[in-house]
Amino acid sequence: MPITSVEKDLDALTLTVVADFPVPARRLWDAYADPRQLEKFWGPEGWPATFTRHDMAPGGRSAYYMSGPDGERAGGYWEFLAVEPGRSFEVRDGFAGPDGAPNREMPSMRMVYTFEETDVGCRLVTTTSFNSLDELEKLIGMGMEEGLTSAMSQIDDVVADLTSFAATRPAEAQLIGDTQVRISRVIRGSVQQVWDAHHDPELVRRWMLGPDGWTMPVCDVASTVGETYRYEWEQDDGEGRFGFTGEILETEPPYREVTTERMIGMEGPGTRNERTLTEVEGGTLLTVVITYPDAELRETVLATGMTDGMETSYARMEAEVLGQSSAVAQGEGR
Repeated sequence: MPITSVEKDLDALTLTVVADFPVPARRLWDAYADPRQLEKFWGPEGWPATFTRHDMAPGGRSAYYMSGPDGERAGGYWEFLAVEPGRSFEVRDGFAGPDGAPNREMPSMRMVYTFEETDVGCRLVTTTSFNSLDELEKLIGMGMEEGLTSAMSQIDDVVADLTSFAATRPAEAQLIGDTQVRISRVIRGSVQQVWDAHHDPELVRRWMLGPDGWTMPVCDVASTVGETYRYEWEQDDGEGRFGFTGEILETEPPYREVTTERMIGMEGPGTRNERTLTEVEGGTLLTVVITYPDAELRETVLATGMTDGMETSYARMEAEVLGQSSAVAQGEGR
């Protein structure tokens, strides 16, 4: 149990939890920055969390729900007020309804997470500030203190895992709910470099090719809300031409972008793609959450080998755009 102390200050309207871990502060920070890791401990034991959005940057948001043992769901959100990578972040934490929208009828609170190096690892200080004594007592009465300490008791196993989320791992797909999939990969480059690799046409043409033997004759990149993009590929012999087009719905350079996407020439609704870039140890965590119109289409697309194709392109981005060779990557992973 990493919890060192829990202190309630009724005058200051705060709850402070101190926990110590035998790992560097950066390792613990990455556990909060990576939704794949955060899901393994955010929520009391028996109530695992699923994050449908997690953009850890000032002005960013997180949306999640916790699933109970009998099928219950409890939703929540974070609004990031401040982020100092590797050291601290501050959020407005609140409850969310079934649709993920904030439930303004329930109280919210301000939470500050501070990561400090120690002689034996690191210390995490979590300070929660409440709006009033009534709200403090209400939330404590709802089991907030027990829930927070229970969640933090699960962190040790996550931060001890040094391989499952390493920068040398290939792209991985995780199903979320009935219609979403989350693709995750650490790209060995800075957030700005990875952002530029997605928005500079000359760079895009060099890596977004999937398997060998394909070219990209059309690469019309969009950069602002409302603009449309169009990408087309064909084999080296000119056969097999296909492409995708879509529109930018939201963009927050260089951290987050949301677009629509549909295959050119295909009827029916397309997908909603949310790409998030987050600084982590070893590079940039690239996360793409794709929302399909139904589960059947999701399964059909995944069965085509989409994830493997994305991995091939991401590896090419590292090697040919960011100058990181796979041989170096394997060496760093030892």
